[in-house]
Amino acid sequence: MASVKALTKKPRKKVVRGAPRIKRGNKLSEPSWEGCLDWSGETFHKFKRESGAWYYEHFKPADLYPAVFEWMKENGYSKTDVAAAKAAPTHALSVTAGIQAKMLMNGMPDTNPKQDAYWKSMPGCMGDKVHPVTEFLVTRITLAIEQGSKIVKVKQKEQESTKNVHVPTIQERIRDQALDQAQEIETWLEGFVIDKKTFDPKGFDFKKHFSQTGVTQAHARKLKNFYINELDDFKDLQRFPTAGQLQKMTEHEQDMWAQLKEGYAHIKKADIKNYTIAIEELMTALDFVIESAKATRAPRKSKPKSDTKLVEKLKFLKTDDKFKIASVTPEMIVGASELWVFNVKTRKLGKYIASKLDTTGMQREGSGLSVKGTTIIGFDEKLSIQKTMRKPADQLKEFKSAGKVKLRSFLDDIKTTDTMLNGRCNPDTILLKVS
Repeated sequence: MASVKALTKKPRKKVVRGAPRIKRGNKLSEPSWEGCLDWSGETFHKFKRESGAWYYEHFKPADLYPAVFEWMKENGYSKTDVAAAKAAPTHALSVTAGIQAKMLMNGMPDTNPKQDAYWKSMPGCMGDKVHPVTEFLVTRITLAIEQGSKIVKVKQKEQESTKNVHVPTIQERIRDQALDQAQEIETWLEGFVIDKKTFDPKGFDFKKHFSQTGVTQAHARKLKNFYINELDDFKDLQRFPTAGQLQKMTEHEQDMWAQLKEGYAHIKKADIKNYTIAIEELMTALDFVIESAKATRAPRKSKPKSDTKLVEKLKFLKTDDKFKIASVTPEMIVGASELWVFNVKTRKLGKYIASKLDTTGMQREGSGLSVKGTTIIGFDEKLSIQKTMRKPADQLKEFKSAGKVKLRSFLDDIKTTDTMLNGRCNPDTILLKVS
């Protein structure tokens, strides 16, 4: 008699042989279809189902849809069709289509007779068959192209409708704003045309109007352009040339003055003067806006030049074979307290001493020596001197071995006349030492 334990023991699960195991948790190891045509129909069927589940589990829908577009490119679809499919809503394609496209491109066959036979052998599936994978995929692609094409057409129409729409420039916007700001001024100036006797050339509060309408420097410049020609005409009318002056002019000049006089013949001299005052008041107010903006504008902070940029034009001698000496890196001059130079041609040894020493060593702006073009700057003109060496070879050798204490009196020990340094360097100048 069998024991209770034996009766209740579950039978071992039969392992399907032949198909490779699908590793979980690794996107880089997608299901492999290598040798799949040698598998049994059952093995193929189960592996296909498990592969689909693996993609569902490890991929986001957004990562699967591009596989459809790749499959379309590889299978003869046009660029227009691919673009339409991309434009379609994602539900038109479905995640399943993305999975199937991936499996097909990874080597899964579209159909498998062994799988078809296995499917037909299963209870309840008599007479039915396994449909090709591409059958579903093509159906979804066709739907996506249909829906996407409509969306593409709508977008194209929208683009065409906005293609020729003029987008005003900044200058055009400023001009339009200035025109709006000028409306009230124009109403005031129309009073001159309506009744010249009652027109007050100083009767407009420009300060209040500019404040209310937000007139900026840019607007003021535009407004000046609106009225400058008119002001010039009225000024010319007030200084109209005499008959004698006109006779000395060319025919063209005479004609221009005649046209000006004819154009404003209906206005009396007194009224011309009055209107000129009005326009000049406007111009003065506009100039005030412009000048005020300049005065309150924060000065542009200049970007400090790098040491390399400062010394790039400095002329000096890199090495000298005769005296066996070489220049230090010119960038070291910037911010230095002392610079020793030697001219190989004149045999003059010089020492530049900075006029503003950086005793803290914090590289404060404006302290120490610097370079401008080909000239050393920032040195004390009284303390910076040079002397001629009588025995330069021996003296330079002594200079090289001298310490800080010795260097303090090095120039004093040279018994020649000292001259002031002017800051200029030339191709004969060795930059000996910087401290």
